[in-house]
Amino acid sequence: MDHDQATTPRFVGIDVGKDSLSLHLLPEQRGFTSATTPHDLAAMARRLAALRPTLIVMEASGGYESLPAAALAEAGLPIAIVNPRQTRAFARAIGQLAKTDAIDAALLARFAERIRPATTSLPDADSRRLAALMARRSQLVALQTAEQQRHDRAEDAEARRSCQTLLRSLAAEIARIEKLLGKLIAASPVFQAKQNLLTSIPGIGDVVARTFLAELPELGRLDRHQVAALAGVAPINRDSGRQRGTRHIQGGRSQVRAPLFMAALAAIRHNPRIKAFHQRLIAAGKNPRLVIVAVMRKLVVIANAVLRDNRPYTPLPA
Repeated sequence: MDHDQATTPRFVGIDVGKDSLSLHLLPEQRGFTSATTPHDLAAMARRLAALRPTLIVMEASGGYESLPAAALAEAGLPIAIVNPRQTRAFARAIGQLAKTDAIDAALLARFAERIRPATTSLPDADSRRLAALMARRSQLVALQTAEQQRHDRAEDAEARRSCQTLLRSLAAEIARIEKLLGKLIAASPVFQAKQNLLTSIPGIGDVVARTFLAELPELGRLDRHQVAALAGVAPINRDSGRQRGTRHIQGGRSQVRAPLFMAALAAIRHNPRIKAFHQRLIAAGKNPRLVIVAVMRKLVVIANAVLRDNRPYTPLPA
């Protein structure tokens, strides 16, 4: 590679599929494909590393992006994993209506060149395992809840007995996953320290703390507005001219909100600071549902501050 090629800004778009990747390079305006086997991903990473790209962009695609992103990260390449809604809006803005894998890869390369999104900090192996185990626990709990409802509605004794058998199996599997989570946390001084800090906040237990570690790894490195938006508990304005629309929450990481909701209910009962905050809003005549959202937001902001300052939660003075 000559000097001009080495210093030319180069952008790569990758359209991610289950079994294959479609790549497009700018300014060369050429593309190629790669399979997603470990051997092929390693070869792709070496090929891109030789080109010294300025930025590589791919969309979040239900987890399929994880393996190629990890391969590129191990090669030390700059990657940005972006929300598909951003790229679809970009496509509409430039009048791009056609859609194939190759066209999408070219669109992502143009998005990288024009928008220059921030690079994504990818989790290490322990963080990926924590996220996978927490996701599996959530799936099992959802199955358990649905089966318990079927049990409660069943009129036939044999149907109820079948539900009970499955409920016992689900409880055992949830316990096994939680044991694996406990071992993973205990084996990592970083995870252990962060969990201890988070659980020092009344209302936040092990499950919520581990959800934060798995799904909000940025916690402690953001300001209060950013962390509220990332958790999906920041109010979104809907104003136009003299009209003032109702504020509501939107976006963010939905997998955080359900555990955070339960933590908010617990904090209202057991955390004097949160309880006083809740009572003040209720006394002011605020909508009870909006008050719960406000409590959720306050709780995640406190969690962010605890990790940022690396100090356990300080209760209100008596």
